[in-house]
Amino acid sequence: MAHFETYQEYHRIEDFEEDSPAGEEDLLVHVPESLKDSWHHIKNLDNFFTRIYHFHQKNGFACMMLSEFFELIQFLFVVTFTTFLVNCVEYDILFANRAVNHTGPGHSPLDRNKVTLPDAILPSQQCTQRIQDDSWIIFLLIMAAIFWVYRLVKVFCNLLSYWEIRQFYIKALKIRMDELCNFTWQEVQGRIISLQKEQQMCIHKKELTELDIYHRILRFKNYMVAMINKSVLPVHLQLPLLGNVVFLTQGLKYNFELILFWGPGSLFQNKWNLHPKYKRSGNRLELAQQLSRVILLMGLANLLLCPFILVWQVLYAFFSYTEVIRREPGSLGARRWSLYGRLYLRHFNELNHELHGRLGRGYKPTSKYMNSFTSPLLTVIAKNIAFFSGSVLAVLIALTVYDEDVLTVQHILTAITVLGVVITITRSFIPDEHLVWCPEQLLQCVLAHIHYMPDHWRGNAHTSETRDEVAQLFQYKAVFILEELLSPIVTPFILIFLLRNKSLEIIDFFRNFTVEVVGVGDICSFAQMDIRRHGNPAWMSEGQTEASMYQQAENGKTELSLMHFTIKNPRWQPPQESSVFISHLKEKVQHDAQEGPSTQLLLSEAPLCTSLQSNDLNETEKCENVCLSEKSVKSVVRSFTALHLELL
Repeated sequence: MAHFETYQEYHRIEDFEEDSPAGEEDLLVHVPESLKDSWHHIKNLDNFFTRIYHFHQKNGFACMMLSEFFELIQFLFVVTFTTFLVNCVEYDILFANRAVNHTGPGHSPLDRNKVTLPDAILPSQQCTQRIQDDSWIIFLLIMAAIFWVYRLVKVFCNLLSYWEIRQFYIKALKIRMDELCNFTWQEVQGRIISLQKEQQMCIHKKELTELDIYHRILRFKNYMVAMINKSVLPVHLQLPLLGNVVFLTQGLKYNFELILFWGPGSLFQNKWNLHPKYKRSGNRLELAQQLSRVILLMGLANLLLCPFILVWQVLYAFFSYTEVIRREPGSLGARRWSLYGRLYLRHFNELNHELHGRLGRGYKPTSKYMNSFTSPLLTVIAKNIAFFSGSVLAVLIALTVYDEDVLTVQHILTAITVLGVVITITRSFIPDEHLVWCPEQLLQCVLAHIHYMPDHWRGNAHTSETRDEVAQLFQYKAVFILEELLSPIVTPFILIFLLRNKSLEIIDFFRNFTVEVVGVGDICSFAQMDIRRHGNPAWMSEGQTEASMYQQAENGKTELSLMHFTIKNPRWQPPQESSVFISHLKEKVQHDAQEGPSTQLLLSEAPLCTSLQSNDLNETEKCENVCLSEKSVKSVVRSFTALHLELL
């Protein structure tokens, strides 16, 4: 790792005045009586812009509050229903292990041995007594009640906060709630930028830019993307027999953010400024030890809370997925973009809806690539298991059709259900008979949307190693569920034994890659998309970048992020170095257009052209059956992106 002296070009603005003075955390500050309904000097612009964005993406006030209300109800239901199942049901009667004799008027003699649902439910007094006698249940209910009250208070605060955001949309942006769904985020953002000229929401800049707003919303997210890009966070685990495993769950990510950004011992003194002591190199060892202690305490807290979190994870997974698995067992074999994949593939300054749209358009080609790998041995076994299971199931179905009383035989329904699940699972291992083996072309179609591909994938798309690495980004849903269930157990050990060892590296990362921007605060320097400081010579930045290997973003993320942001925000004026880079790209396009195929043919057939179209909503299916031209992957991505910029 390079020393701090290497990064002296990161000059900080010493006279930068905080956008929000310490202790003033209100969301909005309305100025005086004469300027009623005006929004001047908003003290927490990070919070403000983030809530404006979430308000737009979640379709307004009513949808947001209804969702939060049902989250409260859902938690209450899970706790209440689980308590009822544990303490108020007589399972010996329910499973017919104990006879029930119905006597009395109104009961037929034939029904005296028939078990009804009320027979298995204990009387309310007996149920209450069971709960009172179990101190462990009482303790869990108290913990659940405390958490629910905390969530209730938070929902009430959100209600007040988002009502004010609603007023901002209506009165300041002139957008009615019934029209909100008709506005894109770029249109909303444009109105915010125009409003800044009339009312100084940010008092340190006369005009806001699109990049300022993105920095505010994605301040911590850009740090996370950069730390994944530079392999600072310990998400790769070397396990016996399994080899290299990527483990990143919602719980582990939450702990990372709590430790680094907004927890009691975090590196930020407020939500927009890194603590000054982390900007100096003199006490880096002492700060690393301090961070190590914070991580240790957080790991021990996770270890202490592990049983409670684990119980909740199991209950939530059971209530969420059991019915879906029973109805569609094959859904476990479906794939989804992993949390690691979403951070690894995310551009700097890419909002959630932009990332979701891009990866959503890459879902089909990635699924086709992953499904193109089959095991002949496993296929033979699966076909035979499916045959035998199907034969038995066919007989059972025929018997039930002939006489429905067969269903009353013990375990018949269970056998039919299990056989159906087995058949569905085994058929997922049987490949499509019309499948054509062309992994290189399929992987190139995947690249058109995900934009990132390690160099060693090139020419090795047919290997199991490449497939396994893609699988880390595009995991089975069953793997996702399993990882989330294991997260409460694994997370404490990752924090205590792995993240602590990264303390010094984390301290150096934040010192070396944090810069101050007037009107914004401290941000990750990679988010500036500065070609000179973080460019990669292999990505047409040669002669324009001064970055060392340590300073360069991996896999051309700086260049690709700049391209993506410029496409999404065509009115944004990039700095001089970035403008030169984009101009260079346009010249490259013109040169390639003269020597290569016609522009119309490239736009209609070349698969990597869809990496441009992946930023739009049309032309998403054109790359599925077309081969990549002989140009290098990087050259095509650069050229076509620049061409799209020129066509805007």
